[in-house]
Amino acid sequence: MHSALTELDVTEAFRVVDLAGVLCNGILGASIARQRRFDIVGFVVLGVASGLAGGVLRDVMLNTRPVAITDPAYLFTALAGALVALIFAIDGRRWRWPLLVIDALALGCWAATGTIKAQLAGLGLLSSLFLGVITAVGGGMVRDLCLGQVPAVLGGSTLLATPAAAASLAVLLTPAPARPTWGMAIGIVVGSGISLSSRRLGWALPTADPDAGVHLSRQQLRALMRRSERAGARRAGHVVPRHDRDDDVDS
Repeated sequence: MHSALTELDVTEAFRVVDLAGVLCNGILGASIARQRRFDIVGFVVLGVASGLAGGVLRDVMLNTRPVAITDPAYLFTALAGALVALIFAIDGRRWRWPLLVIDALALGCWAATGTIKAQLAGLGLLSSLFLGVITAVGGGMVRDLCLGQVPAVLGGSTLLATPAAAASLAVLLTPAPARPTWGMAIGIVVGSGISLSSRRLGWALPTADPDAGVHLSRQQLRALMRRSERAGARRAGHVVPRHDRDDDVDS
C-alpha cells in the first residue's frame, strides 16, 4: 500500500513538472506574439503550439488520442500561459532565468515521457529515443514554422535536441521496471542539466563551413576540363593536337 502511494505521489510530481513546462512554453510562445504585435489569435496559436505540439506529434505517431485533447488540464494550462503573456510583458532579466529553468526541466520531462510511452507501445530503442526527442522539441519546431523561421533545433543556437536525446538515453539505460519513476527522474536531471549548462556556457554543436572545400579559378577549371577531354581522346585512340599539350604545360 505504501509503495503504491509513493508511486502515485511520484507520478503526480512529474505531472506538475509536465504542466509547468506547458505553462512556461505557452508563455514563451505567446511572448513572441507580443513582440510581433499579433492579435489574440496569434497569442493563442503560438502559445498552444509551443506548449502542446510536441506531445500531439508523439501521440499521433503512436496512433493514440493526444493527451492535449483527452486531458483538459493541458489545453487549459497552455491557454493560461498565452493569457499571461497577453496581459503582462514577460521580458527583462528577472523573467529570463526562471523561465529558462522551467523550460529546461520540461524538456527533460517531455523527452523522458515520450521515451517511456514509446517503450510501453512496444517500440525499439532507437524509435523510443526518436519519439522522446520529438516530444521535447516538437513544440518549438511548430512554433518556429508558424513564424516562417528555420526551427532553432536545426542549429545555430544552444543545444536543444542533444539534451533531449541525452534524457531519452538515460531513461533507456534505466532498468525497465524503474523507468516510470527513477528513469523519469534521471531523465529530467540529465536533460535539464545539459540544457542549462549549454545556455550558461554557450555550448553548441559544430556547424558546416560554407567556404570549406576545393575552390578552382576559371582558368584552372578550363584546364581541368581540357585534360579530361584529352584523356578521353587518348582512350579512344585519337591524336591530341600539340597546342593542347602546350596549353596543358602552360597551365
